[in-house]
Amino acid sequence: MRSMNDPILMGIDGGTGGIRVGLYDKQGNCLSFAIEEYKTDFPKPGWAQQNPEDWWCTLKTAISKALEKGKIKAEDISALACDTTCTSVVVCKKDGTLLYPCIIWMDVRAGKEADKLLEKSGEFYSPEWMPPKLAWLKRNERKIYDEAEVFCEYQDWLTYKLTGEWCMNNNTACNWGYSIKTGFSERIYEILDIKEALVKFPKDKVYRVGDRIGSLSESAADYLGLPAGLPIAQGGIDSSIGLLGIGVNRSGRIGMITGSSNLAMALNERPLLNPTGSNNGPDNLIEGYYTDYVAQSASGSILSWFKKEFCPDKSYKEMDDLAKDVPIGSNGLLLLDYFQGNKHPYHDSKVKGMFYGLSLAHTKADMYRAILEGVAFGSERILDTFRENGVDVKEMNIAGGSARSPLWMQIHADVSNIVINVPKDINAPNLGCAIACAVMLGIYPSLKEAVDQMVRYERSYYPNPENHLKYQRIYELYKSFYPETKEWMHRFADAFEENEKS
Repeated sequence: MRSMNDPILMGIDGGTGGIRVGLYDKQGNCLSFAIEEYKTDFPKPGWAQQNPEDWWCTLKTAISKALEKGKIKAEDISALACDTTCTSVVVCKKDGTLLYPCIIWMDVRAGKEADKLLEKSGEFYSPEWMPPKLAWLKRNERKIYDEAEVFCEYQDWLTYKLTGEWCMNNNTACNWGYSIKTGFSERIYEILDIKEALVKFPKDKVYRVGDRIGSLSESAADYLGLPAGLPIAQGGIDSSIGLLGIGVNRSGRIGMITGSSNLAMALNERPLLNPTGSNNGPDNLIEGYYTDYVAQSASGSILSWFKKEFCPDKSYKEMDDLAKDVPIGSNGLLLLDYFQGNKHPYHDSKVKGMFYGLSLAHTKADMYRAILEGVAFGSERILDTFRENGVDVKEMNIAGGSARSPLWMQIHADVSNIVINVPKDINAPNLGCAIACAVMLGIYPSLKEAVDQMVRYERSYYPNPENHLKYQRIYELYKSFYPETKEWMHRFADAFEENEKS
């Protein structure tokens, strides 16, 4: 039982679909949790935008609900930390005034700029990442680009709103070509003709995960209903902070954060995977480690799209109950999970998703299960990247929205033939933020030790060999789909773009 003198740690997760606020004790037990959604606009195929003011407004509501649900007084909160989506480009004035919608991480409009970087440097930078997006902004919205006084992340803008001071996050800036040891890779910015953007990053103060970045300002405290002066710890990328929250704090462990997208990550003492243009370390999360990662552009977002458009009257559990009776292979239906292009292993923003095998006999339950299986095939493809680089993947810790579905977790285990471990608290980014708070307050001496003390597991899913064999036959065909249809998909994308112009 928690003593009245024990600290209460607030973890704020700014995800793609909304803000989640979790309140934790120093053992990592969740005392209260609340979520408030905000919207994403998709004005064109491949585009994805949000209004940062929605983040701020939603945060106020989520904090109020978390305090009320947990019957916790605001003055009893000891510290807070935030994680957010990354490569979500905010364009604003120095006083935080917004000049353009936030181009969020899943937006791939900067495909031409990413292609230019690959052509000129030989390095791949996803069109999702900061430099290509800034180059797109300069080419297409020059007036706004020139008027901007600050280019930053969701994380940095939120930090400014909380503290009234600008700073840069070592963890998020790794996707800008930054290293805390060597600074910025200016060559990337020279190739894209955006070197002037470097002076607009809030880089005068740079903090690591778990550092104290300041205190809650009077104005923010009054707005959010929290005490002024509340210590604020540096968080980071939602996936990186979530990695802490699922217990990956040293080499030999692999974790997957699920949500709108799936991201598999591992810590290694040397760079394992090709960095593909991003700076994966060392030291951008836990000192002494490189962060290797491979990702799907869309996973849970496909499921939420399908539910919203075709099954708005059913819960995810109800859909799971229908889909569990559908046989492996979804009655001959296969989903290609490239709804926002392919991030890994093909780095192709021009391809899109599809259902293959549709017939008049198929049902919504068949399509729903095909999504669960297609996303699991995409996850297996990114795990193959680790295997191809010498990682023996036998177990994986998973957290996030999809971990609530026993059916989906069993499908993942059967497709990949590995053990899936689900932590007690599946809101891993929120717990990761609480871990950062605990280190800042000196409750634990390091992130490593805080993870060991604050993360526990609830259940594990073991693969069924017979099911794995059935899935393996389909997976081999899934893998062959892109190489055999890439050129056609590119021609289709080009034809669509020409029609848009004419």
